[in-house]
Amino acid sequence: MPAVESNFKRFVEVGRVVLLNAGPYEGRIAVIAEIIDHNRAIIDGPTTGVPRQSFRYRHLSLTPFVLTKLPRGARSGAIRKQLEKEGTVAKWEASSWAQKRAAIAKRRSLNDFARFQVMLAKKQRRDQVRKTLAKSA
Repeated sequence: MPAVESNFKRFVEVGRVVLLNAGPYEGRIAVIAEIIDHNRAIIDGPTTGVPRQSFRYRHLSLTPFVLTKLPRGARSGAIRKQLEKEGTVAKWEASSWAQKRAAIAKRRSLNDFARFQVMLAKKQRRDQVRKTLAKSA
């Protein structure tokens, strides 16, 4: 019988880069250093300021990035070297997921006047698009 290909592409594994969704380090990325059981893993983010700690899977989001050749239970120094060698943090910041999160955070931090300026800019752009479409049709 042929093997059926799985729908799942991201797995909980040592070296998987994760996004923290809860706690004081929410919004930062870390790396799974060791799997404790089916509920928790030890994560570490030496370059992002996340200390080594046990973390529940329900408070993590698995990213598509994986550190290759990272041994189980790797210490912070080894994880830091691997992150810097592969440029994983830069890849994360260049990803559309991280950019959307940054845009949402920026939008949430706007004050009333800045929101007003955004509204005016959108109206200007909408008017410009309407005029060029009318010209081309």
